[in-house]
This record gives sequence, C-alpha cells and structure tokens, in this order.
Amino acid sequence: MSAEPEIWAVADGRRGVENQAIGLAEALARETGGQMHRALIRDDGYVTLPDAENPAIWIGCGRPAIDVAKKHRKNYPKARFIYVQDPRGHYQLFDTIVAPAHDQLVRKNALAMIGSPNRLTMERLTREREKFADRLAPLPAPRAALLIGGPNKRLTMTADVQASLLDRARWLMDNGYNLMITTSRRTPASLVRALSALATDDRCWVFSGEGENPFFAFLAAADLIFATEDSTNMLTEAAFTGTPVYSLPLEGNPGKFRLLHAALEARNALRPCLGRMDRWTYEPLDETRRIAKLLAHSFDRGDKR
Repeated sequence: MSAEPEIWAVADGRRGVENQAIGLAEALARETGGQMHRALIRDDGYVTLPDAENPAIWIGCGRPAIDVAKKHRKNYPKARFIYVQDPRGHYQLFDTIVAPAHDQLVRKNALAMIGSPNRLTMERLTREREKFADRLAPLPAPRAALLIGGPNKRLTMTADVQASLLDRARWLMDNGYNLMITTSRRTPASLVRALSALATDDRCWVFSGEGENPFFAFLAAADLIFATEDSTNMLTEAAFTGTPVYSLPLEGNPGKFRLLHAALEARNALRPCLGRMDRWTYEPLDETRRIAKLLAHSFDRGDKR
C-alpha cells in the first residue's frame, strides 16, 4: 500500500450512516497517513466521486453503498473494500466487514466492535467546547447533558415515557444541575415542545435542530450524561467521553440492543438511572480507533480477504 493511501468514504446523505463511514475513514487516515475523501450517493443513485482517483481503501455504509460497491469492485480492482454494518448476504463482496458486536455476525472477514464508528476524538471535543464557550458560560458546572432520541421499530415513546423524561430533566434542575438538552428528528414533537419550554429558564439550553449543532460541545462540557436507550450512536459517543452515562428507558423490547447495553455496562460506562446521581470513572470507549489500528495492521501484512 502507498505511503499516503487514498481513502474513500462512500454513503448516502443520511447523517447517521454518513458519519459511520466518514468516522472510520478519518480514523484510518490518521493511522496510515492517508487522505480521506467523501463519495456521496445521491437520492437518484448517482455517485458524486471525489477528485482523487483510484482509492486504495473503499469504506461504505448503508444499503445504497452495496450496489455502488458492486460497480466499484470492477472499476478499482486493487482497492480494499470495507463495509460498516451487516451487508445482509453480500459478505463476499467486501474484504472486511466492520459490524456491531450486538449483530453477532460470525464471518471470517468480519470484525466486531461495540456500537458503530464515529467521528469523535478528544481534540475535536476540545475544539467544539471552545467554539461554544460563550453559550456554555451561563451554564456553569455541574452540567448534565440529556440526549433524547425517539421511537424505532422496537421501542416507543408513549405519553408516560415522555412525562418521565420531562420529570427527569426537572429533577436534575432541582438538584442543582444546569441542563444541555439535544433532541433528534425522531423525537415526538410534543416532547420537543415540552423540553423547549424548559429553555425559558436560564439554566437550560435546548437544541432541537436549528443553527449550528452543539452536540459534541454538550458531550465535552457534561459532568453527567443521560441518553435514551434507542440510539447506538448516542450511547457509544457518550461512552467515548469517559463521563458517567445513564440510560433512559423507552417502552418496548430492545431485542439485540440489550447486548450493546450489557457491553457498555460491563465496561462501567453505562448504568441505569435509578433515582440517584453517582460519579464514577472508566476507560473511554474508542472503538473506532481500535478498529482502524486493526485494519492498518492487516494492510501492513498485505492481507486482502
């Protein structure tokens, strides 16, 4: 492999999918001295290619990337093809598959990781905290970050769940915490409105999608982090910080995601929220870097499939 390999991150424009491909590509670039380039799969299936030619490493995520990989395999036969997540039957198309451990994928060419790749580094957290320093200043420590997701195929946000989340936010304020709250596109509008009403208090900042996203600044500034149990990305990104993370339950059966919760609990990163606030320490979870190092080592050995 060349000293500065071209690394392509190939995905559609969905933020959660895109960040996984880019996150692993950025981490590999740091490990190999390579250059990361974005290849965007548009809604019509057309792929906007980077100026760089002949990728040495091709990293895809999301179902549309599988069809693109079939074409690019022919166009770039010397590239190593990596897929993030379970490609569901297209296992031989890729040299390496990076899949969440909770998917329990057993293949010779599969690497398991806790959660999914992300774009976090400690340097980035520091930069983001500094960028929003003026906005964070009126919210002195102790601070609690509340990361609110939404319903998915297995879990729902009933009225009772929403009321419980709102009560948790108020309880934290009653116990002296200033709040940094972020919602997602899946968060029910009724809950967004109720949480946004808390922002009339100068001890609460609610971000619901307008303006520049302070999510990483919230992670960096928090003394405690509370995250709803529906999002793999939110839980693993929170665990990257080394800050205590509490899970906020939804209604339903998490299914295989119980394995993710158990893995985070086993690392002492995650605890259930039982009505008290403990402080503890643990080794920050940096699975993206671990996987990037494994891949870079395999490239040095000349491994293909």
